[in-house]
Amino acid sequence: MRLLLALIVLAIPFGLQASEPPQSIEEFVDKSWPESGAPGVAYAVIEDGKVRTGVRGKTLSGGTDEITPDTPFLIGSISKSFAALAIMQLVESEKIDLEASVGTYLDAFSDRPSSAITIRQLLSHTSGYSTVQGNSLHGNASRSEGKLADHVADVAQWEPAYAPGERWEYSNANYHVLGAVIEAVSGQDYASYIEANILRPLGMDSSFVSDGRIPGKIAIPHRPWFGGKRAYDMGRTTPVGAPAGGIFASANDLALYLAMMLDGEDNIITAASKSQMLQPASDASPFYGLGWFIDVEARTASHSGLVPGTETLATLVPADGKGVVVLVNANGGIGFGENFELRNGITARALNLDYSGEGSRFWPQFTYLMMVSLPIIFALSAGWAWLRREQLRAKSGALGMFSLWFPLIATSAMAFALIVVVPQMFGGSIGTMLLFQPDFGWAMVAAAVAGPIWAIVRLTLAYRK
Repeated sequence: MRLLLALIVLAIPFGLQASEPPQSIEEFVDKSWPESGAPGVAYAVIEDGKVRTGVRGKTLSGGTDEITPDTPFLIGSISKSFAALAIMQLVESEKIDLEASVGTYLDAFSDRPSSAITIRQLLSHTSGYSTVQGNSLHGNASRSEGKLADHVADVAQWEPAYAPGERWEYSNANYHVLGAVIEAVSGQDYASYIEANILRPLGMDSSFVSDGRIPGKIAIPHRPWFGGKRAYDMGRTTPVGAPAGGIFASANDLALYLAMMLDGEDNIITAASKSQMLQPASDASPFYGLGWFIDVEARTASHSGLVPGTETLATLVPADGKGVVVLVNANGGIGFGENFELRNGITARALNLDYSGEGSRFWPQFTYLMMVSLPIIFALSAGWAWLRREQLRAKSGALGMFSLWFPLIATSAMAFALIVVVPQMFGGSIGTMLLFQPDFGWAMVAAAVAGPIWAIVRLTLAYRK
């Protein structure tokens, strides 16, 4: 269930208590990286302006190219902090007001239900857009490969799920709109603005923004596939998703980025604006700032990234001048081959924070094994029904009719739940499941199809001699 939630929220803020790490990062990685099954991992630790990095593995499972500290990974939702940083640059140049409505900058929002949403609400996920609305691009190639401004013009027609400022709910739609605001105010396309005003000034020379190009030499994404990890060909990058999750960056480059956020100096943006980004944005957003999750008790700011085939985590402790980023070129499985412990364990050891591991994985493993087994169980049950067809034909009366027809009702309800209800509970669709967890997703589809087929086979055998 934790992994399914991560598919929607795309962020894992976690509170940790100060403690002495029981083993070094390298010792921990030697143990935990093979257990994750990920082809490669890279990390960078920043402390008092000094950087140390570590890497393991290959850019492609079974390949020969080694992961290096300069290998770009698609960093997912850590990209949101870059969009927020760009907004703060434009605020400081007096081109954007955080309290102004989005309609001030984008004509498409004029006289729409969403026109009252402010820039601050977009930055802090209190705009009213839901997680489901924000995930509408997943699996929709025609929409995601178009222009950012065109997609945001469509978003302007949406009715927000909640009133602006009413509640916090994570939504990628917020940052799609912010990207369009950056384009409208700056007069540049989003990728050009970020590269010219953030990446190049920081010396992030191995990093780039999704703009429709084929990404070239990167850490190839991998997704779980029935006990292993299989490479995922993302094809061309998608400009529409760039503000929410489309930046490629290396461990070394992200160290430069985190060091800038920690240095307390006026560069890229002022120290005051950096501090504002790392504070709760409003009463409606007590644990999210401007592009960063905030844990006031643990004194951390963090953001994770989850995209098809890659998982990342960046964490700052501003008061101590410490930061760490972990990049993994694979999605963790459900119960098996997970990345939680690898990412969180490196982070905890880098920041001298207590972390006791992920605990028992019995229920995630049970869930996975049960879902994978269901189609097989239904197929075997259909064979059993054939062998016992005479007993099925002998059923009569109300109880007999119930025993014949109830399985069709039950399995149809199960199919609807697996294909529609369960994915929406976690903010996506069955397409989202197939994109991030293809083995589990296809097992859900197979179970949804096999269940009613088994029930229909029983009925056919009962009524047709």
